[in-house]
Amino acid sequence: MQSQATSRILMIRPVRFGFNDQTAESNAFQDIKLAAQTKDVAQEDALREFDEMTRNLQALGVDVMVYEDTVDPYTPDSIFPNNWVSFHASGTVVLYPMQAENRRLERRQDIIDDLSKRFHVARIIDLTHFEQEGKFLEGTGSLVLDRMNRVAFASLSPRTHPDVLAEFGRQTGYRTVSFTSADANGQAIYHTNVLMCIADTFAVVCLSAITDPDERLMIRQELESLGKRVIDISLEQMTNFAGNMLMIKTRKGQKLLVMSDRAFESLTPKQIDLLDDYTTLIHFDLSMIEGNGGGSARCMLAEVHLPRK
Repeated sequence: MQSQATSRILMIRPVRFGFNDQTAESNAFQDIKLAAQTKDVAQEDALREFDEMTRNLQALGVDVMVYEDTVDPYTPDSIFPNNWVSFHASGTVVLYPMQAENRRLERRQDIIDDLSKRFHVARIIDLTHFEQEGKFLEGTGSLVLDRMNRVAFASLSPRTHPDVLAEFGRQTGYRTVSFTSADANGQAIYHTNVLMCIADTFAVVCLSAITDPDERLMIRQELESLGKRVIDISLEQMTNFAGNMLMIKTRKGQKLLVMSDRAFESLTPKQIDLLDDYTTLIHFDLSMIEGNGGGSARCMLAEVHLPRK
């Protein structure tokens, strides 16, 4: 059985980070007021948050592979590489169709070429042609993967289309489980990974964001049938990025659950105690990245499950 967590993580160091107008319509987590107030310091502060996070992860024994963003083309969201690519233990690399035109520019063949020097790349599944049809599936933002059981959970939204999801399932052999979700204002949740995190033996999920009662029950039962202890978070906690976590591990195998300070501070003592039973909680100040980018810790981490050469 494939491991759920890996110690090898790809991260993109930003050079022109900032508020992305092209993604704001479908991403309610972006804070336009903060963006206006912090326009002159967004890149500087985001870089400081990024460097602090990578330094700490490396110090803990995580193999963080940092690639520098490029000045041109302009890609304000490049700090979130998990949306354009995923790497699998079979040696498969998947490239994904992105809704925002300036996010499509984040895809970089040079990074895949460089990784292929260290890791075995058996095939590349390119789903980007769906962009021509206006259909999108934004990587492990749209997909929350139970890699151990080969099940992909997806909340349908303007960035997560059922046709692309079905094609992902056909080409990878993953069973797909789709549902719909909305925030407190009734807006569709833009990415599944802001309401759900799946680890090896537990899952953090905002069940109240799943608006249909039958779907809500179905998702709980699916997770429990996969052997996951369901830890339910509230809509308010989800808004504070408590669903946007990722379990990784150190080279020595210690499990780490990575999240932002904001996410950690939203958790109740009982939830923290529950999570502590399974893993070590690690959190970072990502306030500038969260406010301008509308994504948090999980979005910054692209797991490299490729086998070593």
